[in-house]
Amino acid sequence: MSDSRLASIKGQLVVSCQAYPGEPMRSPAIMAAVAQAVVAGGAKGVRAQGIEDIEAIRPLVEVCLIGLVKRGADGVFITPTVADALDCVAAGADIVAVDGTRRDRPDGQPLAATVAAVHAAGALVMADCGSLDDALYSVAAGADCVGTTLAGYTGERPVTRGPDLDLLTELVAQLTVPVIAEGRVRNPDDALACLEAGAYAVVVGTAITHPTRITRSFAEHLTHRAPDRDQ
Repeated sequence: MSDSRLASIKGQLVVSCQAYPGEPMRSPAIMAAVAQAVVAGGAKGVRAQGIEDIEAIRPLVEVCLIGLVKRGADGVFITPTVADALDCVAAGADIVAVDGTRRDRPDGQPLAATVAAVHAAGALVMADCGSLDDALYSVAAGADCVGTTLAGYTGERPVTRGPDLDLLTELVAQLTVPVIAEGRVRNPDDALACLEAGAYAVVVGTAITHPTRITRSFAEHLTHRAPDRDQ
């Protein structure tokens, strides 16, 4: 499905604006402000989690909004049901990110049912995949684009230190839909490497929008590397 919403992020940066439960930034208003800030910095798309966050962000940015809902943290937890996907569309998502693996979904429906429902509601589907087989399954189900989001997290591939460029290259070579790089993109060089490997767009989250982890990396680096000033 050719669409201007997808075209608007081609070759561009999408920023994932999410905070984890229990964190100080876990607020729709704060995530909406973060979304505005990353758009001001040049992001051409925003990825947001949770209906309230999507609803808060939608009126404030004009860029492509990828929405999802997380239910739990194991198995199929990224927009796991048809109802969750439709809630994302109603909240204002242009593209709904869903689990694109071959695992059983909580509502017992195949991925194709979610894709059909989202299309009928006027939005697109991004399938978050963990392997080539997942991606092929998602494309057969009608997904408009696929992401490497779950690479290393489903047991089919090892967790790479940076983005899984091998999987990205494989997907780009074998699929006819856009392939979006996501997962462990830690710096601008990683992002550029993804584009050079053929990624349609690059999603960056923690490295931009998670101050707790960013701060921890600095603090730990100083602790481990700084000279002992008492000597």
